[in-house]
Amino acid sequence: MAEAYDPLDYKNLARSVVNALLDAIPTTLPPTESFIGSGVYALYYTGSLPFYSPLASPDLHQPIYVGKAVPTGARKGSRRIDPESSTELYQRLRDHTKSIEQAENLDLSEFRVRHLVVVPVWITLAERFLLDHFRPVWNAVVDGFGNHAPGRGRRAMRRPRWDIMHPGRPWAAELQAAETAEEIIRLLDTSMP
Repeated sequence: MAEAYDPLDYKNLARSVVNALLDAIPTTLPPTESFIGSGVYALYYTGSLPFYSPLASPDLHQPIYVGKAVPTGARKGSRRIDPESSTELYQRLRDHTKSIEQAENLDLSEFRVRHLVVVPVWITLAERFLLDHFRPVWNAVVDGFGNHAPGRGRRAMRRPRWDIMHPGRPWAAELQAAETAEEIIRLLDTSMP
């Protein structure tokens, strides 16, 4: 006997979020026009760096990074969330644009993005679904892309793998690298789709 379909089952909810994101029309990074909302997004690489060749394609089948943007104050509960005026998702994509532009070996024209405005209470769960489904390399192996400059007193942190692979962010150059790019590429070789 077939199991009854439960639309609220974890795997069915996950499939719903993945499909909704994949239905979104890919745009340039950053999107050309500002928009209202918080939510989730997937960045796609279409360039020619050899260590990313398994996921670089014009059909955007595998994101290189998945992220979220929650309304300001949501993490601490310090402010009433107003989804009608939030531009956090657009601003987060602009922040990522700056990181890619600063990288010495990346070209912004080789990136696309799909984004999905999500009701704030579901954003973190939607990101989890996307991470579980895609396992993007900038989340799973070459982490640190979404990092910001560490605050005072945290300068003893290690340089993120993303900044080892893609040098150029001024704040990251001040941090000590614990690995080489070659070591990270070996990890990529074993984890690529």
